[in-house]
Amino acid sequence: MREERSVAFVGLGVMGYPMAGHLAGAGHAVRVYNRTRTRAEAWLEEHAGAAAATPAEAAADAAQVFSMGR
Repeated sequence: MREERSVAFVGLGVMGYPMAGHLAGAGHAVRVYNRTRTRAEAWLEEHAGAAAATPAEAAADAAQVFSMGR
């Protein structure tokens, strides 16, 4: 049995965008943050989840935090 978790994903670039999408598709509650707000909004149009205004807000109460960046 798979456990669904509340997770945060910081960085929706070339790798982060689809990885966060796979987590949402697997049924996890995903809260995303990206320094470019329009990228986070585009992600939300494709996937169920929420956007955060800061990385700290995204990570608050998350069981796991994922980060992708340069």
